[in-house]
Amino acid sequence: MAGDVLIPVADRLPQSLAEPGLSQATPPVIVVNRVSKRYRPQAHQIVLRHEALKLLRQSLRMIRPGRSAAPEIGMAGQAFWALRNISFTVQAGESVALVGRNGSGKTTLLRVLCGITYPSEGDAAVHGRFAALLALGAGFNFERTGRENIYLNAAIQGVGMRQVAASVDEIIAFAELGDFIDVPVKRYSSGMITRLGFSVAAHILPDIIFIDEALAVGDAAFQEKCVERILAMKAAGRTLVFVSHAPGLVRQLCDRAIWLHGGELRLDGPTDQVLAGYTAMLAAQTAGV
Repeated sequence: MAGDVLIPVADRLPQSLAEPGLSQATPPVIVVNRVSKRYRPQAHQIVLRHEALKLLRQSLRMIRPGRSAAPEIGMAGQAFWALRNISFTVQAGESVALVGRNGSGKTTLLRVLCGITYPSEGDAAVHGRFAALLALGAGFNFERTGRENIYLNAAIQGVGMRQVAASVDEIIAFAELGDFIDVPVKRYSSGMITRLGFSVAAHILPDIIFIDEALAVGDAAFQEKCVERILAMKAAGRTLVFVSHAPGLVRQLCDRAIWLHGGELRLDGPTDQVLAGYTAMLAAQTAGV
């Protein structure tokens, strides 16, 4: 974005998408093009008899080959759109925060970018190797030791054993797990799991790092160390996409923010301006305006 101009969403479509005849100096590393994601809600209460009948029908091939089953709409009766018509690009080296209330679509968007789930409409592309810190313990085998999980987690991120072996001592030291590194992860606290996950992600040197509220878990000293590491990665030209409800962290780590509201992109621009709009909305809602 040019300067510090905040561009209303209605008028903002990435140049690479809106004007094919024009090209940016460098291609973006993340392109989100009119992405929508629909979920089919389940019933509020699962009736075991209904589930058993459903499994029986499937086993008897009552749903004929080549014919799609009816949409699984829950008792609420309507599909839920977690994202609606989201478009933006991210350049290499940018640090972007996704902000918004719970249920606004932030985590869903991050999952789309990581390839964990696919958009119902539109498309998203990520160019470059990335590391992701999403749900607590994602990418870990809880029956394996922390040391074994370093190699497993790195392999999921596309990093080979030889490269990991060169950094394994640094990863263990940064995570501050001591002798627990050779204990099964199922014995770890949530803070220990987060420390190990962040340490792996920070040492495999990804081009892009996705973080979803992971820094909210753990002690203050380790959070400060993580922030220092992220700032160092940012200075080295890595790209960051960060989901957080902590305005202070967002301001410290991100130069740009994208505000999602009700699954739609409300504002995209400099962090301070987007947070000002977001907090003003929260204040108005609290006041009942």
